[in-house]
Amino acid sequence: MAIITNFSDLDLTKQYSYSDYLLWQFQERVELIKGFIRKMSPAPSMVHQTIVNNLTGIFYIHFKNKSCRVFQAPFDVRLAIPSTKKDSTVVQPDLCIICDESKLDARGCNGSPDLMIEIISTNNSKHDVHTKFNLYQEAGVKEYWIIEPNDKLILVYTLVNEVFIGLKPQVEGEKITSPLFPELDIAVEDIFFKV
Repeated sequence: MAIITNFSDLDLTKQYSYSDYLLWQFQERVELIKGFIRKMSPAPSMVHQTIVNNLTGIFYIHFKNKSCRVFQAPFDVRLAIPSTKKDSTVVQPDLCIICDESKLDARGCNGSPDLMIEIISTNNSKHDVHTKFNLYQEAGVKEYWIIEPNDKLILVYTLVNEVFIGLKPQVEGEKITSPLFPELDIAVEDIFFKV
Protein backbone atom coordinates (compact mmCIF):
# COMPACT_ATOMS: atom_id res chain seq x y z
CA MET A 1 0.00 0.00 0.00
CA ALA A 2 1.24 3.53 -0.81
CA ILE A 3 1.47 6.46 1.57
CA ILE A 4 -1.95 8.04 2.14
CA THR A 5 -1.97 11.83 2.59
CA ASN A 6 -5.75 12.44 2.50
CA PHE A 7 -8.13 10.84 4.96
CA SER A 8 -10.83 10.83 2.25
CA ASP A 9 -8.71 8.36 0.24
CA LEU A 10 -9.39 5.61 2.79
CA ASP A 11 -12.24 3.12 2.47
CA LEU A 12 -13.98 3.21 5.87
CA THR A 13 -15.69 -0.12 5.18
CA LYS A 14 -12.36 -1.94 4.75
CA GLN A 15 -10.28 -3.55 7.50
CA TYR A 16 -6.72 -2.30 7.88
CA SER A 17 -3.60 -3.40 9.76
CA TYR A 18 -0.97 -1.58 11.77
CA SER A 19 1.30 -1.71 8.69
CA ASP A 20 -1.37 0.25 6.78
CA TYR A 21 -1.76 2.67 9.71
CA LEU A 22 1.96 3.52 9.55
CA LEU A 23 1.49 4.78 5.97
CA TRP A 24 -1.19 7.34 6.85
CA GLN A 25 0.20 10.86 6.80
CA PHE A 26 -2.81 13.12 7.08
CA GLN A 27 -3.86 15.66 9.72
CA GLU A 28 -6.84 13.77 11.15
CA ARG A 29 -6.25 11.63 14.23
CA VAL A 30 -7.62 8.10 13.97
CA GLU A 31 -7.69 4.87 15.92
CA LEU A 32 -7.83 1.39 14.46
CA ILE A 33 -10.43 -0.74 16.23
CA LYS A 34 -10.24 -4.40 15.20
CA GLY A 35 -9.09 -3.26 11.77
CA PHE A 36 -11.70 -0.55 11.26
CA ILE A 37 -10.90 3.16 11.23
CA ARG A 38 -12.45 5.40 13.84
CA LYS A 39 -11.88 9.10 13.41
CA MET A 40 -11.08 10.78 16.70
CA SER A 41 -12.54 14.03 17.96
CA PRO A 42 -10.89 17.29 16.98
CA ALA A 43 -8.65 19.00 19.55
CA PRO A 44 -9.84 18.25 23.09
CA SER A 45 -11.62 20.92 25.13
CA MET A 46 -9.94 23.05 27.77
CA VAL A 47 -11.71 21.00 30.49
CA HIS A 48 -10.39 17.77 28.98
CA GLN A 49 -6.84 19.12 28.78
CA THR A 50 -7.00 20.46 32.34
CA ILE A 51 -7.94 17.01 33.67
CA VAL A 52 -5.15 15.38 31.62
CA ASN A 53 -2.63 17.91 32.94
CA ASN A 54 -3.79 17.48 36.55
CA LEU A 55 -3.49 13.69 36.36
CA THR A 56 -0.18 13.82 34.48
CA GLY A 57 1.27 15.97 37.27
CA ILE A 58 -0.04 13.65 40.00
CA PHE A 59 1.23 10.55 38.18
CA TYR A 60 4.60 12.13 37.38
CA ILE A 61 5.28 12.81 41.06
CA HIS A 62 4.07 9.37 42.13
CA PHE A 63 5.90 7.32 39.48
CA LYS A 64 9.01 9.52 39.11
CA ASN A 65 11.39 7.08 40.84
CA LYS A 66 9.53 3.89 39.93
CA SER A 67 9.71 1.62 36.89
CA CYS A 68 6.27 2.65 35.60
CA ARG A 69 5.96 5.36 32.94
CA VAL A 70 3.09 7.73 32.17
CA PHE A 71 2.05 8.68 28.63
CA GLN A 72 -0.67 10.94 27.29
CA ALA A 73 -2.33 11.20 23.87
CA PRO A 74 -1.32 11.31 21.16
CA PHE A 75 0.48 8.05 21.97
CA ASP A 76 -0.13 4.85 20.01
CA VAL A 77 -1.02 1.74 21.99
CA ARG A 78 -1.11 -1.44 19.90
CA LEU A 79 -3.39 -3.97 21.55
CA ALA A 80 -3.49 -7.70 20.95
CA ILE A 81 -7.17 -8.60 20.73
CA PRO A 82 -7.76 -12.37 20.77
CA SER A 83 -10.99 -12.18 18.74
CA THR A 84 -9.44 -10.39 15.76
CA LYS A 85 -6.43 -10.35 13.44
CA LYS A 86 -3.03 -9.58 14.88
CA ASP A 87 -1.90 -5.95 14.61
CA SER A 88 -5.35 -4.58 13.82
CA THR A 89 -6.03 -2.43 16.90
CA VAL A 90 -4.28 0.86 17.67
CA VAL A 91 -5.77 3.22 20.25
CA GLN A 92 -4.74 6.54 21.74
CA PRO A 93 -5.94 6.63 25.34
CA ASP A 94 -6.02 9.99 27.06
CA LEU A 95 -3.54 8.64 29.62
CA CYS A 96 -1.86 5.31 30.25
CA ILE A 97 0.64 3.86 32.67
CA ILE A 98 3.04 1.16 31.52
CA CYS A 99 5.19 -0.72 34.02
CA ASP A 100 6.73 -3.27 31.65
CA GLU A 101 9.31 -1.29 29.65
CA SER A 102 9.73 -4.18 27.19
CA LYS A 103 6.34 -3.12 25.76
CA LEU A 104 7.73 0.29 24.80
CA ASP A 105 9.34 1.02 21.45
CA ALA A 106 9.98 4.03 19.24
CA ARG A 107 6.36 3.98 18.02
CA GLY A 108 4.60 3.72 21.40
CA CYS A 109 3.36 0.73 23.35
CA ASN A 110 3.09 -2.78 21.92
CA GLY A 111 0.82 -4.59 24.37
CA SER A 112 -1.60 -3.72 27.11
CA PRO A 113 -0.73 -0.88 29.48
CA ASP A 114 -1.34 -1.54 33.16
CA LEU A 115 -3.74 1.40 33.52
CA MET A 116 -5.73 3.18 30.81
CA ILE A 117 -7.73 6.38 31.36
CA GLU A 118 -10.32 7.92 29.07
CA ILE A 119 -12.00 11.27 29.65
CA ILE A 120 -15.50 11.36 28.23
CA SER A 121 -16.47 14.08 25.78
CA THR A 122 -20.04 14.59 24.63
CA ASN A 123 -19.25 13.21 21.18
CA ASN A 124 -17.31 10.10 22.31
CA SER A 125 -19.09 8.82 25.43
CA LYS A 126 -20.46 5.66 23.80
CA HIS A 127 -17.03 4.86 22.35
CA ASP A 128 -15.25 5.17 25.73
CA VAL A 129 -17.97 3.58 27.85
CA HIS A 130 -18.85 0.71 25.54
CA THR A 131 -16.35 0.07 22.73
CA LYS A 132 -13.15 0.82 24.62
CA PHE A 133 -14.42 -0.83 27.80
CA ASN A 134 -14.91 -4.10 25.90
CA LEU A 135 -11.69 -3.67 23.93
CA TYR A 136 -9.55 -2.98 27.00
CA GLN A 137 -11.15 -5.85 28.89
CA GLU A 138 -10.46 -8.28 26.03
CA ALA A 139 -6.88 -6.99 25.71
CA GLY A 140 -6.22 -7.67 29.41
CA VAL A 141 -5.74 -4.09 30.62
CA LYS A 142 -5.46 -4.47 34.40
CA GLU A 143 -7.27 -1.24 35.31
CA TYR A 144 -9.47 1.21 33.39
CA TRP A 145 -10.69 4.62 34.57
CA ILE A 146 -13.51 6.50 32.88
CA ILE A 147 -13.68 10.17 33.86
CA GLU A 148 -16.94 12.07 33.37
CA PRO A 149 -16.13 15.81 33.60
CA ASN A 150 -19.70 17.17 33.60
CA ASP A 151 -20.67 15.34 36.80
CA LYS A 152 -17.08 15.25 38.11
CA LEU A 153 -17.39 11.50 38.43
CA ILE A 154 -14.75 8.78 38.11
CA LEU A 155 -15.45 5.12 37.41
CA VAL A 156 -12.67 2.65 38.19
CA TYR A 157 -12.68 -0.87 36.77
CA THR A 158 -10.23 -3.57 37.72
CA LEU A 159 -9.66 -6.81 35.80
CA VAL A 160 -10.57 -9.93 37.79
CA ASN A 161 -10.57 -13.30 35.98
CA GLU A 162 -10.56 -11.52 32.59
CA VAL A 163 -13.64 -9.42 33.46
CA PHE A 164 -13.75 -5.75 34.53
CA ILE A 165 -15.30 -5.30 37.96
CA GLY A 166 -16.51 -1.78 38.74
CA LEU A 167 -15.75 -0.13 42.03
CA LYS A 168 -18.00 2.42 43.73
CA PRO A 169 -18.16 5.60 41.60
CA GLN A 170 -15.94 8.34 43.04
CA VAL A 171 -17.06 11.97 43.35
CA GLU A 172 -15.65 15.15 44.86
CA GLY A 173 -14.98 14.81 48.58
CA GLU A 174 -13.69 11.25 48.10
CA LYS A 175 -10.33 9.73 47.26
CA ILE A 176 -9.49 7.23 44.56
CA THR A 177 -7.32 4.37 45.65
CA SER A 178 -6.17 2.38 42.66
CA PRO A 179 -6.53 -1.39 43.16
CA LEU A 180 -3.43 -1.85 40.99
CA PHE A 181 -1.40 0.86 42.72
CA PRO A 182 -2.79 0.96 46.30
CA GLU A 183 -0.21 3.53 47.41
CA LEU A 184 -1.64 5.93 44.80
CA ASP A 185 -4.26 7.87 46.75
CA ILE A 186 -5.80 10.79 44.82
CA ALA A 187 -8.38 13.31 46.02
CA VAL A 188 -11.07 13.58 43.33
CA GLU A 189 -11.01 17.39 43.59
CA ASP A 190 -7.32 17.33 42.61
CA ILE A 191 -8.27 15.66 39.33
CA PHE A 192 -10.91 18.33 38.66
CA PHE A 193 -8.81 21.27 39.92
CA LYS A 194 -9.66 24.44 37.90
CA VAL A 195 -12.31 22.60 35.85
